Amino acid sequence: MAAPRVEELLARAEQREAQLQPSVAVEKELELEFDLGNLLALDRNPPARAADAQRESRLRSLARDNTQLLVAQLWALPAERADGATGPLVAQLPEPSYRLPREKPLPRPRPPTRWEQFARLKGIRRRKRTALVWDEAAKQWRRRWGYGRAGGDPAREWLIEVPAGADPNEDQFAKRLSDKRERVARNELNRLRNIARGALPGRGLHPTGHQSRAELGRAAQVARVSTASLGRFQPRLPKEPAAPPPRGGKKRHFEPLLGDLAAERSRQLELLRGLSSKKPPLDLKRAVNKQLREEDAEAAANKGKKRGQRGKRGRQRPGGGKGSAAKKGGARRRQQQQRGPAGRKKS
Repeated sequence: MAAPRVEELLARAEQREAQLQPSVAVEKELELEFDLGNLLALDRNPPARAADAQRESRLRSLARDNTQLLVAQLWALPAERADGATGPLVAQLPEPSYRLPREKPLPRPRPPTRWEQFARLKGIRRRKRTALVWDEAAKQWRRRWGYGRAGGDPAREWLIEVPAGADPNEDQFAKRLSDKRERVARNELNRLRNIARGALPGRGLHPTGHQSRAELGRAAQVARVSTASLGRFQPRLPKEPAAPPPRGGKKRHFEPLLGDLAAERSRQLELLRGLSSKKPPLDLKRAVNKQLREEDAEAAANKGKKRGQRGKRGRQRPGGGKGSAAKKGGARRRQQQQRGPAGRKKS
């Protein structure tokens, strides 16, 4: 018997793999509805009934067939290369036909800052400037901002000219440093005011140039706690009072992971002893309160019984008893009221 050739073995292996892998062509009784703009495929075919053991495999097969049909529709769309001939192939999706609902509402537009309002009023347009500028002193192109910028850092100058009309004994280096700190603080205050304006709209926190110190402080406090760390790592402004301590709230105390093993063992044994005990634990305070309530209820019941017996004995007496005396006293009072304070009978 002749040995099989290599070509025959490869053909058999390919045929076996083709039988194991599902086919690309999928047939459906009812065609699927596609919304390629949303990458959506709707299957109107009724699902086939299957046992509980085969339900998972049937669902996987159904999902695979529908995905295959959706991918075939995507490959039929016009496509182009993103970044030239070597870029990825990108398909041009059509407009979606189904309007999907949003999970969250549309974000509110950010309120304009004071500079944006001023620029809009004056007609100032933002122009994009280059990152490099020509430095006349160094005769080369340098960065506009940051380290090694054109013109050098004025804070590193070793000599400062005293301006005309200034005090000759004044330290110009210290003055420059204080001016820079004031500018930084002013910019930080403007930033916090802009954050407060957008954080709580409609609550009186619209900082303008005519607000009091209390209103500005409240706006700065709201802007401070609106950060991710609730203002814990936010630097404080000059002359800003310290934040009040938090009200209430007891900090939880956790036992260390590696600590007193004897105490941990005793706590665990006490817990197991309480779980294994058939008798419920005795709450002494609850038992005493229950006994006191029972004694008070019993005393009140006995007091009510004594009052009932005393009233019965008074009603059982003859006409000269308490009942007749009370009636006579009531008749005498009525006669006095009719006669008046002077003893005369009212007309």
